[in-house]
Amino acid sequence: MSPEFVIDIARKAIQTTLMIAAPMLLSGMIIGLLVSIFQAATQINEQTMTFIPKIVVVFLSLLIFAPWIMHTMIAFTMGIFESIARF
Repeated sequence: MSPEFVIDIARKAIQTTLMIAAPMLLSGMIIGLLVSIFQAATQINEQTMTFIPKIVVVFLSLLIFAPWIMHTMIAFTMGIFESIARF
């Protein structure tokens, strides 16, 4: 195994991880921003008001994007196995 091969696999792994995590992170960030704006406008400082909507939205986005996430993970894993077999 050459160092370029290992670096390429590590780069693809990081890229795949970021792609898989992006829908949940973005949805959590957007709902967190909306809840923060609502709290600032109404001056309600309830801590549970920030966590519960984020948890629900992240879970729903995970359910919505689950087929795409599985397809991406399977394609990445098969690509690694194929590149190792060629090596």
